[in-house]
Formats: sequence, C-alpha cells, structure tokens
Amino acid sequence: MKKVLLSWSSGKDSAWSLHVLRRMREVEVVGLLTTVNETHRRVAMHAVREELLEAQAVAAGIPLWKVPIPHPCSNERYEAEMRKVVARALEEGISAVAFGDLFLEDVRGYRVKMLQGTGIEPLFPIWGIPTGVLAREMVAGGMRARVTCIDPTVLSPEFAGRDFDASFLDDLPATVDPCGERGEFHTFAYAGPMFARPIPIRSGAVVRRDGFVFADLLQ
Repeated sequence: MKKVLLSWSSGKDSAWSLHVLRRMREVEVVGLLTTVNETHRRVAMHAVREELLEAQAVAAGIPLWKVPIPHPCSNERYEAEMRKVVARALEEGISAVAFGDLFLEDVRGYRVKMLQGTGIEPLFPIWGIPTGVLAREMVAGGMRARVTCIDPTVLSPEFAGRDFDASFLDDLPATVDPCGERGEFHTFAYAGPMFARPIPIRSGAVVRRDGFVFADLLQ
C-alpha cells in the first residue's frame, strides 16, 4: 500500500479527506501533518488549541506530525520547515502527501510546485467536487464540526461558534462558498466516520483579532 501523509488543518475538509482516503484500498494514511503556532500553541489559521488537535489524532488513531512555526511566519521559514517534513517522509517510506483542497488552482499549483522533484506525490482526494454537494455530503455522512474562525468582511460574526450543519448551510449568504474554500470561515471537526469516538468540546470566548473573529473551543 502507498503510505500517505495527510495535511491536517483540524477542519472539516481535511477530516473528510481522511474518510475518503481510508476508503481507497491502495493507500494508508500514516500521519497527520499540522503547522502549529509555537507562541500560542494553536493550529495556524484555525486557532484551535493544541490539546484539541492532539485529541483528534488519538480519535483518528493516526500519529500527529506537528510542525512548530513562529508567529508571524515568513514564507521562507515555512518552506524550510516543509523541506524537513519531506526529508523525514522519504526516510519513513512515505510516497505521497494528501491535501483537502477543493478548487483554488493557485493553491494546488503551489503545492505541486513545492513537491516537484522531491519523490513525494501530491494527492487531492476531494478536489473538484462541487462544494455545495460536498458540504451536504459531509453533514449527511455524520461529520460534525464547529466554526472556529470567521472573516467578518464576507460573513457575519454571528456565524462564529456555530456547528457546521444543515441549518448553518441554509443560512449562509449566496456569496459565501458552502465549504469556506476562499477563507470565509474555518472549522474544527469533532465527530464523524473518520474518528473512533467524538471529541468532547465546549464553546469559549468569541474574540476579534488580526482582522478575524475567533470562537475559542475548550475540552
């Protein structure tokens, strides 16, 4: 079987990618790769606490590959850390890295470029699925996620802290992608077929920081 490392944001798209990959007989996901803000000990962008990230890995039954990065982090530093990941992956017999990207060609192109010539193949297991269809499929498939971050320039802060469910999708403005692929919102996946058991969470404070609205999650 092809050993695969999965880029893991802690959100719904990476979680659903794990579910899809596990249904492929020819691949085995052997690690979850996450960049972590080393100052605040939170998942980069999603701002999810490190202990919740670790709980996801335990519930998924897959080792966590944490990559500490500073805040702010330059692109040069990020790419240097990723080169270390690639070197380790090759040493451990991993031949592919999977990403939960959906339709942004520039993001996909960047990932392909960064892995070109390394011996590591990029995989995109949910690429191209219409996001309206995919979002409903996730919910119907039993995945549960909480909205942790909102871009208030495109979506009302009132959506922060809500569950990613049918009601949430019904309430989204038509201008917002149902999966938040353009960064309109980010989530934390806490239950679903990719986990052996749900991850207990409770809502914390909602704060504005760096131009975004964050809904904190606690265990």
